[in-house]
Amino acid sequence: MTSTVILLFAGSICADVAGQIFFKIGAERLPDFSAENRTAFFKGLLADWWLLAGIVTYALELIIWLRILAEVPISVAFPIASANFLGVALASRFLLKEKIGRAQWSGAVLITMGVALVAGST
Repeated sequence: MTSTVILLFAGSICADVAGQIFFKIGAERLPDFSAENRTAFFKGLLADWWLLAGIVTYALELIIWLRILAEVPISVAFPIASANFLGVALASRFLLKEKIGRAQWSGAVLITMGVALVAGST
């Protein structure tokens, strides 16, 4: 794998993690979705800066992902992109102060090991 492709993967994973964090923060700020609150809910979707940042971040990630797919077989690219599981777990723990259990950490580590196996096979 070239250094450019490695940088593209790093950018894709970072953008995916950032987008998830932005969406989580924005989602927590939305009013409840109910029959009485539907209008406020949909207005919140369009007005919350965290949600808009998530959308913009995902648009950037899409562009990066398309470049990756142009360079790397999808059978390799998709498993490597799964490194975002570890990134989201780390970000949710340290940025959002969420509790992560042993099973979640174990799963994230196993996924990361699988990512390393796939990346090392190219």
